[in-house]
Amino acid sequence: MHPSHSARHALALAAALLAGAATAGAADVQAPGPAFPSFAAAADLKAACDRGLDTATAALKQLEARPVDARWLAAYDRFNAQLEDLGYPLQFLSAVHPDKSVRDASEACEQRWTEFQSSLGQNEQLFKAAKKAKPRDAIDRELLKTTLEGFEDAGVALPPQQRERAKALNDRIAALGIEFDRNVRDAGVQVPLTEAELKGVPESVWKNAKRDAEGRLLLGVDYPTYGPVLQLADSGATRERMWRAKTNEGGEANLKVLAEITKLRKEYASLFGAASWADFVVRRRMAESVTKAQAFLADVKAAVEERERREIDELRKAKAEHLGQPLDSVKVERWDIPFYTERQRKARFQVDQEAFRQYFPPQESLLFCFRLIETLMGVRYERVPGVTLWHPEAQTWRVVDAKTNKPLATLWIDLYPREGKYNHAAVWSVRNGSTATQRTPQAALVVNFDRQGLTLDELETLLHELGHSVHNNLSATRWAQQAGTSTKRDFVEAPSQMLEDWVYDKQVLKLFGQVCPSCKPVPDRMIEQAKAAREYGKGVQQSRQHLYASYDLALYSGEPRDPMALWAQMEGATPLGHVRGTMFPAGFSHIATNYSAGYYGYLWSLVVAMDMRTAFDGGKRLDPTVGRRYRDIVLANGSQRPPAAIVKDFLGREFNSKAFFEDLKK
Repeated sequence: MHPSHSARHALALAAALLAGAATAGAADVQAPGPAFPSFAAAADLKAACDRGLDTATAALKQLEARPVDARWLAAYDRFNAQLEDLGYPLQFLSAVHPDKSVRDASEACEQRWTEFQSSLGQNEQLFKAAKKAKPRDAIDRELLKTTLEGFEDAGVALPPQQRERAKALNDRIAALGIEFDRNVRDAGVQVPLTEAELKGVPESVWKNAKRDAEGRLLLGVDYPTYGPVLQLADSGATRERMWRAKTNEGGEANLKVLAEITKLRKEYASLFGAASWADFVVRRRMAESVTKAQAFLADVKAAVEERERREIDELRKAKAEHLGQPLDSVKVERWDIPFYTERQRKARFQVDQEAFRQYFPPQESLLFCFRLIETLMGVRYERVPGVTLWHPEAQTWRVVDAKTNKPLATLWIDLYPREGKYNHAAVWSVRNGSTATQRTPQAALVVNFDRQGLTLDELETLLHELGHSVHNNLSATRWAQQAGTSTKRDFVEAPSQMLEDWVYDKQVLKLFGQVCPSCKPVPDRMIEQAKAAREYGKGVQQSRQHLYASYDLALYSGEPRDPMALWAQMEGATPLGHVRGTMFPAGFSHIATNYSAGYYGYLWSLVVAMDMRTAFDGGKRLDPTVGRRYRDIVLANGSQRPPAAIVKDFLGREFNSKAFFEDLKK
């Protein structure tokens, strides 16, 4: 996941650091760009937010007074970069800071920046200036195109009364998105379970959990806990309780929030004459229209639905055998899927995901992923010690060009779960780079891993998220606004999805020995078995992704509908049906915030990713020549060229879906 593209307003400003509010850096190795700000208390963050907004207001006045000459576009890009530097780290802290008062102050600051940015999107002086600006070349033309589209989508060209309503809607939708995420993040869901009820779950998952007055273990629904319980707990009742707790995260309050968001987005789209929010959004994406996106999803469904039913039948038989019950009396429930899929993989392929943890210690797994990127893309990662960040365990790394030793970027990493922290896996593009100003990019990678080690699935997740940071860090665009992950939403996952397959390559995994000679190498046989096993369950998995994407488009197409009723209807039409009393949409942050009417992009970008991956076929997974071409063509260009043109340049042809649909048949 990559929340940093989530624009709280139509101009979609990326992220940045607060200059002047930083703490000490390293004594011997320094990271490029400003250090991350440190705040002793919520009041300090609020004061920094005040200063930042005052500075931004003054800078805006200067830009408004500037004549539209040959350097106007450069001045406009510097202004946007300055907004990054003033605001984004303060907003990022709501996801990671251990102090709730600081997280709350961060959210309040985000709302104030949202209001500033929504006003900026309707700034008539800047809009008129942008229309007068003269591009020098195709890169400038692309920036001006997206800039003008951003102003238009923010409502600058609407009549005064509608423009005012657009701003009010923008601000309210952003506030609701913040509230939605807070309700999930701070829910503090805990499931009381006895040790007997956790039979089959490794002791390392629960041994340090707090206990209630009755001595029961209080387990959260963070992924290092939730995943193993769903996959390994012998008790169906235990799995059901955990599944329901996770599925209902966010609760009734978030169903109301989501309902209001959908209504407001429909009203917003109608101000521009769009039939729906989905129509308004998708017209700017690679898919170009809701009809085209829906046709793609229909093709995916046709390719996987028979496989899904076959897999569910196999899981039902496995459940019947496991419980010693007649097949006709057994039904597969949603909380059964991870458990019996894992059992089938063990039985058929002798694959136990938990067995991989001994081979993949968390820190060494990070170093392995770094070594892969170093080998392919001609860079070097260097740890920067002595840096004060939001938490003592957070790390600072700098990225250096291996050939020239030029510092390229900074990467912050937060590996382990804790109370109040964002509980999924994501990367924030904290600062966009620019070759015009020698501005260096910075990103933050946030995951929640078991300290005992990673499964192969989790190693894949780590590499996926690192792929987002690499997209940010190795960007080499002229303008900051076009850097790295600023690209179209239905392409932005592709560079990360492309890399996921590398963890199943035996030769690639041998890089582990270079970064951790003392680590026991994972046997080749285990990787071969895991590679075969990952094909099992693909029908169920991709059908679920199809449902998420289809629900998202349905929710934001046509007239607003009750989110829970629509979900129950659509999930109820699937082979596993809908479980009464559950409210998955209450925790579906993607569609409440940054992926609204865009969740189909995960599947769309996977098509592109799998096609790009073909360039590394034929023993080229570690080929630095191909890797360098990929760095220079795909990663370096950000959004200064359209995604289809970038991919065509890299592949030497138009991209197609052949690899994707062939993979679904395996």
